[in-house]
Amino acid sequence: MNFQKNLQFAKELDASDPLKSFKSEFYFPIKNGNPVIYFCGNSLGLQPKITKDFIGTELEKWKNLAVDGHFEQPDPWIDYHRKSLDVSCKLLGAVPIEIAILNSLTVNLNLLLVSFYRPTQKRFKIIMEGGAFPSDQYAVASQVEFQAQHLGKGIKPDNAIIELFPRKGENLLRTSDILNSIKECGDELALVLMGGINYYTGQAYDMEAITIAGHEAGAYVGFDLAHAAGNIPLKLHKWGTDFAVWCSYKYLNSGPGSTSGVFIHEKHATNFELPRFAGWWGHDQKERFLMDKKFKPMKGAEGWIQSNSQIFSIAPYLASLEIFNRAGIDNLFQKSRQLTGYLEFLVNEINIEKGKEAIQILTPKSPQERGCQLSLVFLENGKKVFEELTNSGIVCDWREPDVIRVAPVPLYNSYSDVFQFYNVVSKII
Repeated sequence: MNFQKNLQFAKELDASDPLKSFKSEFYFPIKNGNPVIYFCGNSLGLQPKITKDFIGTELEKWKNLAVDGHFEQPDPWIDYHRKSLDVSCKLLGAVPIEIAILNSLTVNLNLLLVSFYRPTQKRFKIIMEGGAFPSDQYAVASQVEFQAQHLGKGIKPDNAIIELFPRKGENLLRTSDILNSIKECGDELALVLMGGINYYTGQAYDMEAITIAGHEAGAYVGFDLAHAAGNIPLKLHKWGTDFAVWCSYKYLNSGPGSTSGVFIHEKHATNFELPRFAGWWGHDQKERFLMDKKFKPMKGAEGWIQSNSQIFSIAPYLASLEIFNRAGIDNLFQKSRQLTGYLEFLVNEINIEKGKEAIQILTPKSPQERGCQLSLVFLENGKKVFEELTNSGIVCDWREPDVIRVAPVPLYNSYSDVFQFYNVVSKII
């Protein structure tokens, strides 16, 4: 599409947008008497207006049924976590046996590392992106230390974890460098663990190619999809990815600290030899209430569930998925590419207007290598620009040392929102 730098053009795009009505289904914070323009869904999504109804239904069930709510139709709590499977599978590119909804993100990452990081004296190394989100770094380092205590073979984070960084003078990891590092590590490699999208740069990694390379080296491959789920197309089952985790409070709009999910490929569904930390709700449902002390895991991802479902955490997730399903996931991805492309066009226009690169875009240019986030470096006074944007009622996200992350989310952002960002930034700098 040939974009234009004027508000009328943005309004015309909004008028022809088949998803434009969904913006009215969300609550926006109010600043100076007006709703903000919200570009921070990559950190915390907005609240859907139907969320309170989904939570309210379960509150009423608790009030009226108490313990019988676990089994009373419709929608008994014993199966409540499964209500999300249909749409979750569409978002993750999975089949139902591969998905379970439980816990929070880092808890799930640690649980799956217990199963899929199985170091030996020879094969003990982990490849991950350098500068990964701190939770991932902490989880991986603690798993290495945990394993070392039991193996006693000199394994330490310093010699087990291989962090991959961009080449000198570059901001993004080259796929070829990732694949070469996997190949070079060879039979010393136990695990490849990457983010689906790097939280800082917004770079989406080639998960299919990474999975293939990791398996060729004899390693397990997993992804943290916190910034990818609900943001970019995923095909985890087809790719053969061993495992993945994701949260639901960013692009999936389920509220702060809300539930997480795990993907465990179908090929591991009946591999009960995989070590795991066991819990009652992961025990075979047909025999669960026999109270046998020998753990017999459910087939598939549900075999990793620890406890009964967090009903009041899953309910907001279901509310958001209902909106995703109505909007059409492919429709959302299509709008996302165009909306982010419009933002990129307008940022480049600012540089043209100023006659220099006043703003550097860290995020890849190719729509196939990013989601709806652009990470912008303002070469002068970036923090001041961020503060001015905030004062103007435009909510973005600051990440040290010098990046403003801007995420035009297709469900509740418009082309006019993006133009207003351009208009304000152009005046500020």
